[in-house]
Amino acid sequence: MLVFSQQGMLKVTCAIIELNKKVLAVQRSECMTMPLKWEFPGGKLENNESEEECIIREIREELNIEIELVARLTPSQIDDLDLSIFLIPFVAQHANGYIKLLEHKQYRWLNKDELKALDWADADKPILNEYLAL
Repeated sequence: MLVFSQQGMLKVTCAIIELNKKVLAVQRSECMTMPLKWEFPGGKLENNESEEECIIREIREELNIEIELVARLTPSQIDDLDLSIFLIPFVAQHANGYIKLLEHKQYRWLNKDELKALDWADADKPILNEYLAL
């Protein structure tokens, strides 16, 4: 069961995954909403699941890797879709495993100064800006 906040927003977590001074970006597939937009990977919070448990599970399910959480950033809210989304970002370190894409079209490990060149999903833009300002 998915978790909605009191305002009817879908709660979603995402991870800014770092490895060797590079940052992971993933591109949404053609069959997903916001096709071919770039994003930080993550997914929907389930009932009786903490935000931290959610992002660790989602990264394992979507990318086949393990992460260690470093920090929580400021959530982003997007209301221009069919649904309001409350996006909860975490900075994380790649801990183990090799990426195997199960939902996304492609991924890239980029330097921080290369991230802005991608066509980001709207909800990820304020998160990217906060991360780059750290």
